[in-house]
Amino acid sequence: MLDSYRCTETFATFALRGKLSEDTEYFRFGPDAICFGQSSSGFRAGHATDELYDALTDVALDGAMLQLPFSPSEIVANLRYERYASASNRNGKTLHGDSALRKVYYLVRPLLTVSVRKHLQRLHLRDWNEIPFPGWPVDPTVERILEMLLILLLKAHAVDKIPFVWFWPNGFPSCAIMTHDVEALPGRDFCSHLMDLDDAHGIKSSFQIVPEGRYPVSKGFLNTIQSRGFEIDIHDLNHDGHLFSDRERYLRRAERINRYSREYGAAGFRSAALYRNLDWFEALDFSYDMSVPSVGHLEAQRGGCCSAMPFFIGKILELPVTTTQDYSLFHILNHYSIDLWKRQLALIMEKHGLASFIVHPDYVFEHRARDTYKALLAYLSQLRSEGKIWIALPREVDHWWRERSQMRLSRRGNKWEIEGPGKERARVAYASLEEDCVVYHLEANS
Repeated sequence: MLDSYRCTETFATFALRGKLSEDTEYFRFGPDAICFGQSSSGFRAGHATDELYDALTDVALDGAMLQLPFSPSEIVANLRYERYASASNRNGKTLHGDSALRKVYYLVRPLLTVSVRKHLQRLHLRDWNEIPFPGWPVDPTVERILEMLLILLLKAHAVDKIPFVWFWPNGFPSCAIMTHDVEALPGRDFCSHLMDLDDAHGIKSSFQIVPEGRYPVSKGFLNTIQSRGFEIDIHDLNHDGHLFSDRERYLRRAERINRYSREYGAAGFRSAALYRNLDWFEALDFSYDMSVPSVGHLEAQRGGCCSAMPFFIGKILELPVTTTQDYSLFHILNHYSIDLWKRQLALIMEKHGLASFIVHPDYVFEHRARDTYKALLAYLSQLRSEGKIWIALPREVDHWWRERSQMRLSRRGNKWEIEGPGKERARVAYASLEEDCVVYHLEANS
């Protein structure tokens, strides 16, 4: 609660009610929030689609102390770290280890055309729309849990509103970042054209560069990106799909990846095909990562962090991928419109979250794909002009979120003030109840 809202500790009054269960499985917290973890009441289910016990019925009040039948920290971590998916393979295919099929695929992948690859991937992902959890196309379960806790705290403290530090700088309702994963030589050669498209709409983006084995990476190429005000991040090591297959090999590769981060001046990282093991991230020397999807239905590794907000994984800030990748939109779903992206944006903005896009320079050569991307840029530009979204570079989001994580609210007379570096861009906000739902209001500028 304190990390997410930056509210004062006086409102975060929680206690555990009863002894936690031995088993770690599914239950509910209110009508819309599916939880995975231990609890001290009711029963837990083996699948998200089973009948789920609602732990909300067992919440109790002891004065202003909120007694919960589970640990919110554990429940949120189990979602963010995808422990519900790694505990068992209940929610669809998840690629772990070096399967023979995966080895063969990545061995021949450079020889396969997009038309061949998309048919293989459609076959592999054919059950994507049958996966019940996380919820497609955006899953804000973490935000729902936190909002339910806010509702209970408002009632427990018998107050009209709870002050907190607003999520985004200068009162922006939401945030968006545009990122470009450069996978092969044709994509590298198209980067300058992609920068032209972005610049035409006043949007700066980040380019994730594969440092080994895919294409030459010259200092001139990197300087061109940076001199135009765009950002460079590291994209895996060699994009062979095996970064997280073996712990010892991963640690050796992480050392080389970290060297490239220093050489390129890169603060951020993204793994190939969004393969990930969050428990291994401590070996990466980056300020932020962008490898975890909110919903992984259309990814090679299923799962998802069930959140549309940045969050910390140890010292690394995670900027989750919250929208469908361009490759999946064009070649798996066969959609050449921005309707899905607009739907995802609306859901993310409803929770005041981060809309994170991946558009590959390798997949926007074709006119239909390029026209679709132009339409997205125009729509984002329109939202920005209407004051509905902050479009930033990933490093800017990382910088803001780290500043915000150190901010504190203090009471001065009858007014709340924000303390800490960056406070001049921060705004006090209030959470209150309307018809038993949380609503947010920004304090008017003085």
